[in-house]
Amino acid sequence: MKTSDFSYNLPKEYIAQKPIEPRHNSRLMVVVRDPGQVYHSKFLQLSEYLKPSDLIVINRTRVIPARIFAKKPTGGKIEILLLRKKSVTVWEAWLGGKNVNSGAILRITEELECKVLDMLDGSKRLIEFNLPVDPFLPVIGEMPLPPYIHESLKNPERYQTVYADQIGSAAAPTAGLHFTLELINDLKCKGFHFAEVTLHIGLDTFAPVKEDDPHDHKIHQEWCELSPEAASSINEVHKAGGRIIAVGTTTVRTLESAAKKAQPGEIVNSFSGMTDLFILPGYQFRVVDGMITNFHLPKSTLLMLVSAFAGWDKVSHWYDIAIQNKYRFYSFGDAMLIL
Repeated sequence: MKTSDFSYNLPKEYIAQKPIEPRHNSRLMVVVRDPGQVYHSKFLQLSEYLKPSDLIVINRTRVIPARIFAKKPTGGKIEILLLRKKSVTVWEAWLGGKNVNSGAILRITEELECKVLDMLDGSKRLIEFNLPVDPFLPVIGEMPLPPYIHESLKNPERYQTVYADQIGSAAAPTAGLHFTLELINDLKCKGFHFAEVTLHIGLDTFAPVKEDDPHDHKIHQEWCELSPEAASSINEVHKAGGRIIAVGTTTVRTLESAAKKAQPGEIVNSFSGMTDLFILPGYQFRVVDGMITNFHLPKSTLLMLVSAFAGWDKVSHWYDIAIQNKYRFYSFGDAMLIL
């Protein structure tokens, strides 16, 4: 297995620059792994392809306005992208600028500044603010849209899921962006049930794998949580013969990480902490029976996870079909339901 195996050619015009309105009007490609059937639908028709006995699991994480700007003592402009909160005032961050070394003081506002504590991999730094930065972010922070999106959002909430309430991500769990409150209420009225997890997403999630062998790639760590209540619901649905439908690769990673904690007779156990689970083809899924996901970047860990679930040969074929049918790709693109 080589990283180059997970590559495909995508015309630039297929990269969605704006979200569809309303959200649930995005297109939905429904694929059945065995025997490989493909259906073309709308996300609003999701209930037609699921059963009320299924459990839909969503990620509640909320994106912080994590992009802020500062100045060096020399006046040079520095972009700071907050990645992970380490303590009240200490963050792991990506810094865009030259010669930002340990000890550097960066001024953000008259009140707020930060100091570079340590040099991390590449452009990553460990920084410490003189004050908790969280209260400042709604005013000074910008939404950290992926670099392939070149148009600013008129409404920053459009890069949040409608159920996002756990602050901590540097990027959105994009598979969940297709849900509206209207659709969720409709699903609940039809007898569908939801369970919730939290995984705070770092930008490394979207970074392409650069190593020739993906096994050599150092997977990012992300904080996630599965509550006792959600774990109980998942175990009950599984015992009753229902399917666990994960909304997004972040939810998949959380559930499969929770499987490592499972007790006899269970498929998951509650837990809270860091996960470094890297799902590659050959991985044996213990929890997830179906997946809602977007169309991912070539050579990304996300595409590799989807390929582990369905097989790269099939996924590659489905991506070809999506391109032929002019589906929209990446964060603001259309969705797949893989069963």
